[in-house]
Amino acid sequence: MKSRWNEAEAKQFAGDPLAMRVYTSRLLGADEDLVMHGGGNTSVKTRETDFFGDPVGVLHIKGSGWDLKTIEKPGFAPLRLEPTRRLATLDTLTDLDMARLLRSFLLDPGAPSPSVEAILHAIIPGAFVDHTHADSVVTLSNNPRGERLLADLYPDCLILPYIMPGFILSKQVADAIRGLDLSECAGIILHHHGVFTFADDARTSYENMIGLVDRADRYIAERAPGPLPRADSRPEPLRLAAVRRAVSRVRGRPQIAMLDASPDGAGYASRADIEAIASRGPITPDHVIRTKRTPAIIPAEPGEGAPAVDAFADDYRAYFRAHASPGHTMLDPAPRAAVWKGRGTIAFGDSAKECAIIADIARHTRRAVQTGEALGGWQALPPRDIFDLEYWSLEQAKLAKGAGATPPHQGKVAIVTGAARGIGRAACEALAEAGAAVVGLDIDPGVADALRAHGAAGIACDVTDAGAVRRAIEQTVLTYGGLDIIVCNAGIFRSGERLEAHTDDTWDRSLAVNLTATQRFITAAIPFLKLGCSPTILVVGSRNVPAPGAGAAAYSVSKAGLTQLARVAALELAESGIRVNIVHPDAVFDTGIWTEDALRRSAERYGMTVEQYKTKNLLRREITSREVAALLSTLAGPAFAATTGAQIPIDGGDPRVI
Repeated sequence: MKSRWNEAEAKQFAGDPLAMRVYTSRLLGADEDLVMHGGGNTSVKTRETDFFGDPVGVLHIKGSGWDLKTIEKPGFAPLRLEPTRRLATLDTLTDLDMARLLRSFLLDPGAPSPSVEAILHAIIPGAFVDHTHADSVVTLSNNPRGERLLADLYPDCLILPYIMPGFILSKQVADAIRGLDLSECAGIILHHHGVFTFADDARTSYENMIGLVDRADRYIAERAPGPLPRADSRPEPLRLAAVRRAVSRVRGRPQIAMLDASPDGAGYASRADIEAIASRGPITPDHVIRTKRTPAIIPAEPGEGAPAVDAFADDYRAYFRAHASPGHTMLDPAPRAAVWKGRGTIAFGDSAKECAIIADIARHTRRAVQTGEALGGWQALPPRDIFDLEYWSLEQAKLAKGAGATPPHQGKVAIVTGAARGIGRAACEALAEAGAAVVGLDIDPGVADALRAHGAAGIACDVTDAGAVRRAIEQTVLTYGGLDIIVCNAGIFRSGERLEAHTDDTWDRSLAVNLTATQRFITAAIPFLKLGCSPTILVVGSRNVPAPGAGAAAYSVSKAGLTQLARVAALELAESGIRVNIVHPDAVFDTGIWTEDALRRSAERYGMTVEQYKTKNLLRREITSREVAALLSTLAGPAFAATTGAQIPIDGGDPRVI
């Protein structure tokens, strides 16, 4: 563990304690071995003036929802120090009342809610207080000989047994430090929890933290035998999709499933003792809010994924019944993480972002577990203690308030073809805004860059290459766990060639891109859609299907064939719960197929100016890609759950169609 302190950087914050607090907080947050994804907290005590100009002691402590890696001044909640400190003198205080009182002590009512460890920070001496959940320290704490190990390693620290965060932890520390001279104390070590350091200057507190954690790092490095196991993994996309569907069913909504099949992930999952060591509990109880107490164990044998998920859910219900008190509301019993034997680890969540957080925790956990085993054993807190934190009154209060409205495609996975521009790019954006994890395919090598700003991923892919399409689908499934929505949008449009002058290239290329490629895309996607959540195929047809125009035979025929293909798909796939619907746009000119030359030629055929041609529909309005995309997103959602085989025009009203 190395100090990241930079004297030149730190000088610019001299004289501003809160700015210095931001600086060293970010130093801590930059190291995931110290804190992860909102974990840990920091504070600084200052003297300021209140609204009336009266002097007041202030505790600036990290606020709820902020991460030490990116925290800024507004991320610190300014509390009146003396009343906050005085709460530690009370005999009893519920955590809900504590949270209410702390908010009443805020100098700024618009500030974030203060950390639940605010009282603890208030009573610890020193202007600056740092708290981390350092992996190496907690790993040693989780050893069967943890108390002795920490006592030997930290003779200059106050070491306390585990107790729940919140008021009772503050009371424990207040009682322990009463009457003690902590001037020579390097820090406070809390078993199964983490490390506190403190000083009147930011650098000393920060570097004391680095030094204490470095002792644990060195102890482990000197004694842990050899590197952790590594293995190759060949995960099967269809089996992953089946596991993801089972988890989504148990949770009651679609879930992203993020597989970590890295060599160290596969090595961990290939251990002969994996069921035993992976099921003992988290490295620190704070993780249970995101990961639950244990991961599901997915057998290597085909067909056993769903039963394993159901078994996890049954075990979770039993765990709840064994520890719940009246008034507890059971959380959903679905796993948040899994170990897939021989393949790797899986994170489950409502979004790719949530899965990435769980995957990071799983990565740190498997390293700590294996290190702990190598040092003589891995022993997490008992299930009762884990349950108490998972069902903490503050967490139950959040549950009682209920979550906000869920986006209609939250947790779903979508693939859109022809995604670099026009309707395809707009569809990617609309689906992503509605909560889906979206992958766009396009022959344009810049598709990834084009979609990144729209919240989607991109894969350069020629849709007429059936092998490339299959690989793109499998890559999507291995990234997000499954497939629920496909938008068949890729197409080309060549107009102005009447039949007597029709070229073979126009005809062959139009059918190859608009029809044959889509058939192969649908065929390759069907096995995954059958394992999807409310699976949907959306086909972008054309107004030319019901009302063709002269000079566009290849385009009109290919789109008519595509429509017929979709109708057959609706008939065949309904028994698998897959809906297939078609939209027929017209007059959508902000797309790649409408070049200035094509637009001019089409307008001339009607004897119109370009502007007249753009608004020649009954509503006299131009149709945009975003409007088509909004229709596609809606068709994939619950409003059309009972609709399949539909053909919906979005053309502003065409008299020939009507």
